Amino acid sequence: MRGAAARVADATGNWVDTRAPQWSRPYLRLSRLDRPIGSWLLLLPCWWSAALATGVTRDIGPLPLILALFFTGAFVMRGAGCTWNDITDRDLDARVERTRSRPIPSGQVSVPRASVFLVVQCLIGLAVLLQFNRFAVATGIASLVIVAVYPFMKRITWWPQIVLGLAFSWGALMGFAVLLGRIDATALLLYAGSIAWVIGYDTIYAHQDAEDDALIGIKSTALLFGARTYRALMVFYAAAVVLIGAALALAGAGFPAWIGLAVFAAHLGWQIRRLQIGDPRLCLRIFKSNRDAGLLLFVGLLADALMRAA
Repeated sequence: MRGAAARVADATGNWVDTRAPQWSRPYLRLSRLDRPIGSWLLLLPCWWSAALATGVTRDIGPLPLILALFFTGAFVMRGAGCTWNDITDRDLDARVERTRSRPIPSGQVSVPRASVFLVVQCLIGLAVLLQFNRFAVATGIASLVIVAVYPFMKRITWWPQIVLGLAFSWGALMGFAVLLGRIDATALLLYAGSIAWVIGYDTIYAHQDAEDDALIGIKSTALLFGARTYRALMVFYAAAVVLIGAALALAGAGFPAWIGLAVFAAHLGWQIRRLQIGDPRLCLRIFKSNRDAGLLLFVGLLADALMRAA
């Protein structure tokens, strides 16, 4: 099926395919608004850092607006990143069963129109970024280098998930840049912990396409680890919990934040126990559950910030 009615293979039961105007659907699919999990995963480190930095400043006043701006920016820039990814990967996507129904390889959107749409999204993201201080603006712009090179990493390294982690975890720095005007050791530890988390959950995600990727030469940690994926996840998820815990300790976080981290850790453990790498649908469900894991940690960090600001 071609045209605006054509749905993306792994997007089911979403508002884009059922309620959005026909003309907008290919562009909303380019932005992954039919599959918003990636936007949530980009947003969560932003919210973590904003809550943790608020706990340091003990001033809750700016937080609601910052959370709202991060929400808008994450969804817009995730859309821009996905549009860029689909432009650069259009030939590869056409050769993989799950991705050949994406807007560009399926013929829903031409490359020139996708390029214009990319620019529009970037301008909206810039408008959001300009609401912050100069240091935060510069920090946000610096992330674009990583975003730009990411789509090419799967062609040259077995570890593209590291580059994805660098990009998707950038928000762990942004909260400190916005609220404190600096990136300190606490922010760097939170960033490192988030990177380990991203490597873990994106390895799970990559197992959906492992067979197709192997056939067409795309590299990933899923192919690198293979049956050792379970042990690798234990290492990366444990590293995520330890590094985030070190950030909490350095920030002087209270017991609500530690409870949030404990629940986060329990969720990651559940993922490893539940995972079956040979079941693509289960891999997708477990990958998506990381939104809930990240929100559980955020709730703990937010409760701690509120308690310390009282």
